[in-house]
Amino acid sequence: MSRFRPHSWATLPFAAILFAGCANTSGPVLSGGPPGPPSSTDVITYHYDNQRTGQNLNEVTLTPANVNSTKFGKLGEFTVDGKVDAQPLYLSNVSISGNKKNILYVVTEHGSVYAFDADSINGMTAASLWKTSTLGSGETTSDNRGCGQVSPEIGITATPVIDRTRNAIYVIAMSKNSAGNYFQRLHALDLATGAELFGGPKNITATYPGSGDNSSGGNVVFDPKQYKERPGLLEINGTIYTTWASHCDIRPYTSWIMAFSASSLAQTSVLNLVPNGSDGGIWMSGAAPAADVAGNIFFLEGNGTFETTLTAQGFPSNQDCGNCFVKLSTSGGLALVDYFTPHNTIAASNADLDLGSGGAIVLPDMKDATGATRRLAVGGGKDSTIYVADRDNMGKFNANTDQIYQAIPMGGQVFSMPAYFNGTVYIGVVGNALKAFPVTNAKLASVPSSQSTHVFSYPGVTPSVSASGASNGIVWAIENSGAILFAYDATDLTKELYNSNQAANSRDHFSGNKFITPIVVNGKVYVGTPNSVAVFGLLP
Repeated sequence: MSRFRPHSWATLPFAAILFAGCANTSGPVLSGGPPGPPSSTDVITYHYDNQRTGQNLNEVTLTPANVNSTKFGKLGEFTVDGKVDAQPLYLSNVSISGNKKNILYVVTEHGSVYAFDADSINGMTAASLWKTSTLGSGETTSDNRGCGQVSPEIGITATPVIDRTRNAIYVIAMSKNSAGNYFQRLHALDLATGAELFGGPKNITATYPGSGDNSSGGNVVFDPKQYKERPGLLEINGTIYTTWASHCDIRPYTSWIMAFSASSLAQTSVLNLVPNGSDGGIWMSGAAPAADVAGNIFFLEGNGTFETTLTAQGFPSNQDCGNCFVKLSTSGGLALVDYFTPHNTIAASNADLDLGSGGAIVLPDMKDATGATRRLAVGGGKDSTIYVADRDNMGKFNANTDQIYQAIPMGGQVFSMPAYFNGTVYIGVVGNALKAFPVTNAKLASVPSSQSTHVFSYPGVTPSVSASGASNGIVWAIENSGAILFAYDATDLTKELYNSNQAANSRDHFSGNKFITPIVVNGKVYVGTPNSVAVFGLLP
């Protein structure tokens, strides 16, 4: 069994975060060059941890002093067979054929899963260690279902999750057969070989009591062709959680969340947040649901049915909570335990100004000005507002005023999610700069302390942060239009350290892709493209 060292930020006893590393060793390089650098850091889930902080505090190679166009640049690409819409994942010191290797795991919209030797890039394209197709016999990937959001094919869209104790990477894949039947399946693949585990794959089906879209016999029914797994997967205490988006807003669809055993792939719980209405898709621009140390789940839903008549406990009278910033309990199966929605939620949903275009982050516990502990979550959507919710009292619905802990106008729609580092929240919305909001006395500043000179076009930017503890912080961001990788000094975003257009002769250019967030680990930066993962690092 591997020996784990907890991530330096996650000091609370939440073993399900699993952002961990092993003893340092070096692995041989496929290209025949020198061994890669030792690594003890894993990236096993979207945005590094279950809180979705976006920070890797174990990066000792890349610093503000050496991330510049003279010393840093594009090293090569891992070529794959389709779009890379999911964030790549990384494991250190994986035993493959008797050798220890640092592995980059990549999934594609062509339904493929790849394992690459992360240290094999040396100014050239490297072959994969293994490749597995998630397609069944005679199947193809799904067509785009008349929606350009994921096109021209839909295979694996969501960022997988890795459970190292079970030696598995968990993947949701969509496919269809020649008879026109569509499938959504949960796969668990062996980390060293790509072989199916635990009797998988598992066909995903579900019903839930209700009379809403696609209901029959008193239940709403999950129709696999109407959905895609857009948000990343979440694992908490041996359970895999999935959240489902529609194709564009093409009805019929409702708001599904499902739980599966990581050991058997058996479905263990199902919740529908709009069981008696319609819509409520969960997109979040590819972000994954966040979780706190108690195992509560937080995310933002898209436009959907919401009853403004409330129960005595403040919940919608007919159980339809579309367009909500939700808190789900997992302690006894999935259950809605709290939420927030704006006072104008019906008008916002009707105008497609929903919350669900952006992702949510769970902040570390903080003390307010009175010394009280505040547990906060931050997220926003198309109404151009960032909402800071008290996780102990989300605010629910009030027709006259928003009962929210804090709301900050952003000057642009949110198709991204924040990152957190060293007491600062970094946010990049559409048509605006990447901004740094310090947190003081458990309140985000109403105006940023610094911001980038570059203005990011649609879809804005989901930043990542690399640092060595609290030192050498770098904020990484990708401009989708024109495909530019930026690096900023985390203490002052006006200090641009690097961008991939600076080097002569297009040395560092790569192809752009939508909703991509870079991951930074072991001295390298990995960026998904339409047919590869581009790799950046210190130049030879």
